[in-house]
Amino acid sequence: MTEMFLVHSPGPYTTVQDRGRFGYVHMGVPISGALDEFAYTCANLLVGNPEDRPALEITFAGPHLEAMGDADIALTGADMDFTINGEAAGQWRTIRVKRGDSIRINPAQTGCRAYLAVTGGISVPEVMGSFSTYVSGKIGGIDGRAIRADDVLERKEGKPLDKPRQMPWYPLYGPDIHIRAIPGPQEEYFSKGMDIFFSEPYTVTDKANRMGYRLEGPEVSRNAGAPQSIISEPSIHGNVQIPPDGNPIILMAEQTIGGYAKIATVITPDLFRIAQARPGDRIRFHRVTLAEAHGISTRWLACRKDIRAFLQAEIIS
Repeated sequence: MTEMFLVHSPGPYTTVQDRGRFGYVHMGVPISGALDEFAYTCANLLVGNPEDRPALEITFAGPHLEAMGDADIALTGADMDFTINGEAAGQWRTIRVKRGDSIRINPAQTGCRAYLAVTGGISVPEVMGSFSTYVSGKIGGIDGRAIRADDVLERKEGKPLDKPRQMPWYPLYGPDIHIRAIPGPQEEYFSKGMDIFFSEPYTVTDKANRMGYRLEGPEVSRNAGAPQSIISEPSIHGNVQIPPDGNPIILMAEQTIGGYAKIATVITPDLFRIAQARPGDRIRFHRVTLAEAHGISTRWLACRKDIRAFLQAEIIS
């Protein structure tokens, strides 16, 4: 392990995340992990890491860091002004930093979450098979909390790249977000409300975090006689609950159970779009069948495989 970053300012909410903590949901411990798994993975690939190395997840605005050694870094995800020693630095590409360099990541212009990867990956203790931070449970990361001023972040061993890397393309984030979803698992409660849900826009409220996103818009009505709630059951990232007020809640990676009926489930390739949604953004849901969702996922995995091969070829940017 090598000391890598001195935190001068942590930003509003910066945590260490990896792919997530699996196998403990039955004990009430959520998966956690990077909410925008695509941007997180790309950040690691850009610095030559295995795809699951711990990185910093930065929400809304980033930290001010001082490099304590030489390494490659990459910032992906939300469009944040990113400077090194006051000079603009590009996102979605490899950047070499040296000891003493000042790294500033400013508020997001578009999107919500960015990911900072470093050669070798951030070094924190492994807890329940993961390095991810679950702040509500004080588990993982740095003592189960967000980073603070004066923290010293270490990195694992790793060799800087011989050639820089740059993404061939990357997502653009805007205020109008389109999400594909499969009806269910309790779609039979919403025969009338289903058409509203899949045709009207919903606005992201300020009640949006790693547990869930509350939306506001036209009421999604239940069928006559349908219960206001159900017996609490396990939930997954992407389930869309309808509480009594009829406004959808998209469940995220730090929710394990839910007691409201779920009208739909967001398909996996679109989960990163929710992670980048900001309060005030508008979300539209589009109905797809299970077969269509499988086809989309197959094409998405093939696209990611091509990106991985491109970056690992170490093409000079």
